[in-house]
Amino acid sequence: MAKDTWYKMDNVAKVFLASANERDTRSFRMTCTLNEDIDEAALQEAVTKAAKERPQYQVTILRGLFWHYMEQTDDMPVVTKEKDRPCMMLIGNDTFGKLHYRVTYYNNRINLDFFHAIADGNGAIEYLNLIVSHYLKLKHSDLKEAVNMTSGASESALSQDAFKQYFDNNKKYKSVKKDRKAYHIKGLKHPFNQVQFLEVHMPVKDVLAQAKSKNVTLTSYIGSLLMMSIYKDMPVLKRKKPITISMPVNLRNYYPSNTSRNFFNSVNVSHVFKGDETIDDLCAKYNASLKEELTPEAVAARMYTYERLENLLFIRMVPLFIKNPVVNQGARKQKKTVSAVVSNLGKMTVNEDMAKYISSYCAFCSTDSLFVVLNTYKDDFIMGISSAYRNTEVLCDFIKSFSDNGIDVTVYSNELIES
Repeated sequence: MAKDTWYKMDNVAKVFLASANERDTRSFRMTCTLNEDIDEAALQEAVTKAAKERPQYQVTILRGLFWHYMEQTDDMPVVTKEKDRPCMMLIGNDTFGKLHYRVTYYNNRINLDFFHAIADGNGAIEYLNLIVSHYLKLKHSDLKEAVNMTSGASESALSQDAFKQYFDNNKKYKSVKKDRKAYHIKGLKHPFNQVQFLEVHMPVKDVLAQAKSKNVTLTSYIGSLLMMSIYKDMPVLKRKKPITISMPVNLRNYYPSNTSRNFFNSVNVSHVFKGDETIDDLCAKYNASLKEELTPEAVAARMYTYERLENLLFIRMVPLFIKNPVVNQGARKQKKTVSAVVSNLGKMTVNEDMAKYISSYCAFCSTDSLFVVLNTYKDDFIMGISSAYRNTEVLCDFIKSFSDNGIDVTVYSNELIES
């Protein structure tokens, strides 16, 4: 691949670059589980084909005077059997000239780990589906004519910096409210920068029925249950602090973009408990707050606030070695306003011919607190939970809140080394 193409980093990517660390690697994992064990040679061929069709991911991150940037690299993805933790570190001194994503497999599961500066969940889903499409076509003759599970967008559309495309410096926006410091789950974190990963499966119809009974969206229902579980474990003396759930918002739902790069921002829903709230009360308040945050005007104002900073000349001219610590400090300050994150990737849409070979999808995100990723596939509702805390009371109560409502719950977890 000729090294004649380079890309500027989008605004969100710069935050990930400045704030990645050994625990919160700023990486995420998308997985696709098939109904058959993985053939490594066929998967390697599928990944090589997909890589050639998505040159915007075949890049290495380099350091400039004022900002990092991405340049195409001749390095090609090599498929290996899984041996590292999910959401591995994919940026650092040893990644110079190398890709910032990896494809691994274990038994019947394909894993795609991405450094978040390269793509967001929407872009990674499409890339994973492109790999899965090529793999299934290689393994099953009945799928040779099947259409790949992608948007079909052009290379220029997929490579677009959509933040720049839709930023309007001449438009008047309402001010974004300042977030308060939020409560954080008490207790120590796992040793050796480890993260606990839980994969939770439930019948989607049962979870949706519970959300419908509260007259709220699925995201509001899950966020409310998590907020209530955090409150139950909250020390009495800390109860004046708000519990804040942050939720990434896919901006493609607001702007006509097919970019495979980052195009999202986050909204926060906060609540200070009085102590007499029922789950019905909390769901109603949560849902109302979320609706207010998701209006097109509020979303545009938030995107403008972050994008405007980069367009200020004095910020653009500050050298990177000064700028990075400042960006990192800003990211640390922002984390203090969030108790946990809930990200809803939505329904996984799969080519009908290929769906019979695919069992499930799941996603995880690195964290130094608590992060829950939601998605649905066929009749399955899946939560990928990442937790940095040794304290399991919140997670146990959160998962138990589903089974207490008569929902069948299946949980898988990784093993940790405890000192």
